[in-house]
Amino acid sequence: MIHHPGSVFVVSAPSGAGKSTLVHRLVRNVPDLVFSISCTTRQPRAGEVDGRDYFFIDDARFDAMIQEGGFVEWVEVYGHRYGTGRAWLEEVLASGRDVLLDIETTGALNLRQAIPDARMIFILPPSAAALEQRLRSRAKDSDEQVGIRMRHARHEMEQYPAYDYLVMNDDVELAYRQFEGIIHAARAERPRMTPLARRILEGF
Repeated sequence: MIHHPGSVFVVSAPSGAGKSTLVHRLVRNVPDLVFSISCTTRQPRAGEVDGRDYFFIDDARFDAMIQEGGFVEWVEVYGHRYGTGRAWLEEVLASGRDVLLDIETTGALNLRQAIPDARMIFILPPSAAALEQRLRSRAKDSDEQVGIRMRHARHEMEQYPAYDYLVMNDDVELAYRQFEGIIHAARAERPRMTPLARRILEGF
């Protein structure tokens, strides 16, 4: 169990739902919200930078971190492994800052076992057809890979009841406002604001 002054927000979505666009904008605009960078054993894609998009490590290092208890959660997706580093996460949360984790559904459910009060957010595509069109328009994957991603997307969509918030990304501006609103609303919850309220009350 991780005890933390900062809050943990977990966001998941099928590949192609537009999650990365929303996440990057949110982290740029919301103060004291830190984007969690996962470790992965896969190779970088074009434009990805180690330490910014992921920590790219080899299988031996990943195995060692598992043995050391170095991950809050880890999963295997498409033949590669992804994990959230425990020491990094605990350090950021201890500073009082919030952390946003972009992880797939299995990892998200595993993480909630370690952090039960994590806020879980799922980004919905407008439809299956729209999701497939987005995947094809990226021109990054073969037809076979698109098929694999669509089958995996169905599995991920089936997990939506485990999430606290569902945001449909049809209109990106509306989706972003809803996404950002979740963060601000959580920061205004009574348990988090109670210490401040008590200090103000003492001044009366």
